[in-house]
Amino acid sequence: MITSGIFFKNFKLKKKSLEIKKKIEKFIIENDPIAQSLKKDYQDSFKKKGLKKYKSFKNIRVIGMGGSSLGTQAIYDFLKYKIKKNFIFINNLSPKLKKENNKKILNLIVSKSGNTIETIVNSNILVKKKDKNIFITKNQNNYLHLLAQKLKAEIIHHNNYIGGRYSVLSEVGMLPAELMGLDSKKFRQFNNLIENKRYLNALISNVSSTLYFIKKKKFNSVIINYDEQSENIFNWYQQLVAESLGKKNKGLLPIISTMPKDNHSVMQLYLDGFKNNFFTFFYVNEKNSTKIINKDILSSYNFIKNKSVHNITFAQKKATENIFKKKKIPFRSFEIKKRDEKTLGELFCFFMLETILLGKALKVNPYDQPAVETIKKETRKILT
Repeated sequence: MITSGIFFKNFKLKKKSLEIKKKIEKFIIENDPIAQSLKKDYQDSFKKKGLKKYKSFKNIRVIGMGGSSLGTQAIYDFLKYKIKKNFIFINNLSPKLKKENNKKILNLIVSKSGNTIETIVNSNILVKKKDKNIFITKNQNNYLHLLAQKLKAEIIHHNNYIGGRYSVLSEVGMLPAELMGLDSKKFRQFNNLIENKRYLNALISNVSSTLYFIKKKKFNSVIINYDEQSENIFNWYQQLVAESLGKKNKGLLPIISTMPKDNHSVMQLYLDGFKNNFFTFFYVNEKNSTKIINKDILSSYNFIKNKSVHNITFAQKKATENIFKKKKIPFRSFEIKKRDEKTLGELFCFFMLETILLGKALKVNPYDQPAVETIKKETRKILT
């Protein structure tokens, strides 16, 4: 256990780096700006009391791209059992965008730059002055800031020093979390985690192992995910890793595999194909799981009697890990014991810190995305 909610098995490389340890100490001591949003004393640019007027909304539409919505969707899906609101996520362009004309909807429009073309297009189609609208964007005269003023909507300022993919524990993720009825304070665990030696040792060892894999030309980071409600955690993680590290002909390709479905498609390749992959197993312990109907089971499959879907999925996960061990395929494993805000905050923090440390070790800037900006400019050029 690295925390009360996370049981963790590390890569079996026993790689620990004094250099990585120094980098994380420097990150903490120097008060890196991103670290600010992970701390319990981070000052959100919204007031909880000010959100009370929106509590009556049962349907909330989040319009945003990438880091402006992926973290929020990860929170919503992972903790859905606690949430009594219906959240709709508009996170891509669709030729036939569905309008919810018959429902009372609160629109939450999120873009740090305020000039994201997909968000502008979707807002143009869906957002009306008669609606209740909240805009989260930088405090400057960008498109969405000007639109919010025109609509006389509420504007929440997106902190300039926090990039979208690192913003989930800032107002970008925590404002919608409050609207979901969750406690935003419980997500920010940085202060506790930096005092947790097991957590820090796991983090340091993971970064060191990943650098070893990169040196050995293993560039595919494959997520073996056994929890349907965690799919968007790894969509968020995919952007975090790819956009932060994919520079100067370096980086990792995060690949998400949904289990046990993918046992019947790509698992053959993982086991017997090329060897430039390393793996992360992810499993959530579900207490309430559908059980097998014993009377309908034929005698040839008696071994699944009295079992739940949870039992079967866990057995498949353990079996796959056992085979990976036999074949000496590198993997680490997360087993989530508690599905709550605290555990999810610890996971967000772990993956963000890991990515930042990898960026610093690879000598790339983990906070920018210069190549993506060239596509935005080219798109505008074509449309003009």
